[in-house]
Amino acid sequence: MTISFQGKVAIVTGAGNGLGRSHALELAKRGAKVVVNDLGGARDGSGASSEASQEVVRLIEEHGGEAISHGANVANFDEVQDMVNQTMEKWGRVDILINNAGILRDKSFSKMTLDDFKLVMDVHVMGTVNCTKAVWEIMREQNYGRIVMTTSSSGMYGNFGQSNYGAAKMAVLGLMNTLVLEGAKNNILVNALAPTAGTRMTEDLMPEEIVKAFAPEAVTAGMLTLCDENAPNRFILCAGAGGYSSASIFETQGCFLPQNSQSPEAVRENWHELTDQENQASLASGAKQGEKFVMKAMAFMKSQQQ
Repeated sequence: MTISFQGKVAIVTGAGNGLGRSHALELAKRGAKVVVNDLGGARDGSGASSEASQEVVRLIEEHGGEAISHGANVANFDEVQDMVNQTMEKWGRVDILINNAGILRDKSFSKMTLDDFKLVMDVHVMGTVNCTKAVWEIMREQNYGRIVMTTSSSGMYGNFGQSNYGAAKMAVLGLMNTLVLEGAKNNILVNALAPTAGTRMTEDLMPEEIVKAFAPEAVTAGMLTLCDENAPNRFILCAGAGGYSSASIFETQGCFLPQNSQSPEAVRENWHELTDQENQASLASGAKQGEKFVMKAMAFMKSQQQ
């Protein structure tokens, strides 16, 4: 079945270049009215220009679509709120939010300044929080919303020189996990995209021919499955160069130690059982971990009474 966004309104942050540009163009091609957000800065976050976002709007309109541009700095909530207000004034709803905006300040942790760490956190984490907060009540009242976080393998697995970026990209997954629980009753679905693409952010890290293979369009094809009416929920989709996979956090069943045996030595002695991956599971919420441990304790107490 063809995925369509006819009648839907989408906000795409960081949409002047790279992945965001690809996302915005394809959403518009499939019928969405698109807010093309881009501060227009360099990839390290410096500077500002509306030229790139206006070019994307022009391309959308040339192909018969509807779009507006907005230069909000996602790290500034007032600017984000103004963007959402303008969207509501023009189209009266917000159905989709693609949290894509980001910057890089790569350095090894020993050489990185705290200012560089904070700036990356502000753009990726607070930028995502600000945009999501600005549309959250609108989506609740509509009983419809699709939100995509942009995470990264750097956050899930680590990458040398990216402690700030990795921390930020793991943080948005924590945000996703809770918003999934809070948004479910209002049909707000929240997913995450872990892209690998040849963009301004990665062009210095890969040879030119590899950059071309990692075209943003391949990532966008995956992203579109995360924000349509039949989207999954709490799904981490990894995409790049034509490859697609899912990532999850699993927890082992673990072991149980009675009170009189709870020592670091006992934990170490039971390491094999603690790490045994048979019957491991992805937990639906943080409370499920507590439930698991309580059930283990109750089972032990019951066994002692028999």
